[in-house]
Parts: sequence; structure tokens; C-alpha cells
Amino acid sequence: MSTTTSSRAYVKHWTAAELVQGVYAIQNCQIAQTKAGKPYIKCLIADKTGRAPGRKWSTTEAEFARLPTDGFVYLEGQTQPYQGEMQIILNRLDPHEPTDQELAELLPATENDIDAMFRDVVGFLDSLDDPACRTLADRYLEDGELMNRFCQAPAAAQLHHAYLGGLLEHTRSLMAAAEALLPNYPGLNRDVVLLGLFLHDLGKCDELTWKTGFGYSDDGQLVGHIARGAILLQEKAKACEDPELGDAAMKVPDATLRVLTHIILSHHGQPEFGALKLPATPEAIFVSNLDNLDAKMQMALDATGRNDAETQATSEDLNGHFTEKLWALGTRLYRPDPTTVPDAG
Repeated sequence: MSTTTSSRAYVKHWTAAELVQGVYAIQNCQIAQTKAGKPYIKCLIADKTGRAPGRKWSTTEAEFARLPTDGFVYLEGQTQPYQGEMQIILNRLDPHEPTDQELAELLPATENDIDAMFRDVVGFLDSLDDPACRTLADRYLEDGELMNRFCQAPAAAQLHHAYLGGLLEHTRSLMAAAEALLPNYPGLNRDVVLLGLFLHDLGKCDELTWKTGFGYSDDGQLVGHIARGAILLQEKAKACEDPELGDAAMKVPDATLRVLTHIILSHHGQPEFGALKLPATPEAIFVSNLDNLDAKMQMALDATGRNDAETQATSEDLNGHFTEKLWALGTRLYRPDPTTVPDAG
């Protein structure tokens, strides 16, 4: 099989037996052992178009120690199809400090308009009826630094909406979905649901880092977005009583504050997924399940290429209709739109 060489080969466009060299993001870099007991490096290699598994079969503890767990590297290697996706076998890995121009090529970003999505979120919050909920929302919206980070942050380092603007996109998607579904459940408190969805992941503004690649801050490692979100809520609730607000100052009722805190603590659904409490109000159950749906659908559509026809076609050509097993979903996924698959024979 012939090979080609490229100094800027986007991950999305990698083909089999392609020689690749250049600067890429590296994620979740780990050292492991082969069946023969020899050390090797496994990682994800990424740029703004996507990511792929990487393996360096010949390595040492010293080489691994100088590589970032999440960061940037200069690499040389060759691609190969493996279990339904393209991977890269690495011959060289060196830490690299990217230039601003290189960063623009390496960090994926939402394809949606940031300002438009933020206007949608503000519109949902402006429509809240309860005065305490509106006042609380305003305390968040007037925090310019927090809102800037909210608009920039990914929703995760790797799994879903893992790109600049991903947190905003995820939050806006959830609030729009809730608005569509709430008429089916008239017993739910709309204000609590919409405000809870806005608040549930805001702690990720402190948990995640994205200026030098996607990863976890010290706060993320030691506190996490759930606890940080709950702490932030207490601070903003206290700010609602600031006398400088004049007639707009008010106390957030204890029950409202407690239930909003509960939504933050419980939105991961189960303790094994990070929830500090099981969802125990109708609104918390609604938020948790909607959050889970949006995250898993994003993972499923990304993995199957359904969000990108070119990616889907390339993936199917590599190794058939099924992805490799996705641990977050517990299964392999069927890639094609079933209405486009011809009958066998």
C-alpha cells in the first residue's frame, strides 16, 4: 500500500497508511503494558477536526514522564484502521508549546454562533416568572467574567460537547428541549427547571481548562464542578440580599434554594456517575434525565458520524457499520441511517 506525507493532516481527513507529522493535541496520555509485559504509551491525538487513538509501542518510563497527560506534542507516525476507526502508530512524541496560530488549528470549537446561543439562554432566563428566581439569575448574568468563561468553556474534556463553546451549546440545547417538553408535564415548576438547567454545569467554568488544551484545573481535580456549582449558588443567593440592590434586593426562599442546590448535586443521576444525591424532586428527575439524554445523543452522533456525512462515510469505509465499543455508552454503535442501507445480496 502506498503512503503519503503531510505536515498538517487534519485528524478528520486521515486515511489508511498515511505518514503524519506535526503539532497535535494529546489527551489522556497513559503508560500501559503489552501482554509481554513491555511498556507502551496509549493516548488520544486530536486537533480541531476530531481525535483518534494513538499508540507508541516502544517507550520508556523516562519518555512517558516528560509528556503531558493533556497538552500538545510534536509527533511522527503512521495511520492504520483499527476496530472501525483510524488510529495512529507513533514513532516520535515530543512535548510542544504551540503558537497562537497552531492553537487555532488544534482546539475544536462550536460551529454555532456564540452570541446567538447566549441570547437564547438570556431569553429563557428573562422569561422566568418567580421574582426570586429572576433575581438569582440576574446575579449570575451580571457576573461578566463568569459569563465569558461560560461562553468559552467546553462541556467536558473528552466525552460530550468537548469543544470551545460546548458548555453554552449544551446548556442552550437543554433549555430549548425543556421548553418543548414542559407542556407535557404541567405539574413541573418551569422556573425551577429552566434555572436548574442553567446552573447545573456552571461549575465547569472552574473545573475545566481550555487555554492550553482541554483538561482539569486544580479546582477541578480537588473540588469538581458539582461541588463548585453548589458553592457558587450559595454565593449568588447571598448576593441577592445585597442592600445596594435597593428595591430589587430579596432573599431567595429556603425551599427554592434547597431544591436548586439539590438539582446541582443530583444531576448526574447515580452515585457511580458522580451524583452526590439521587434526584428526589420531579424537577431534579427531569433535569437529570434531560442532561443524560443530551450528553449521550451528542456522544452517539459524534461516534457514528451522523453529525458529519463525510466523517460517517469515511468511518464506514474503514471497518463496516459498527463503531468500537464506547465505554460511556456500554456498546458498539450502528453507524448508518438505516433508511440508506441497501438490502444484502
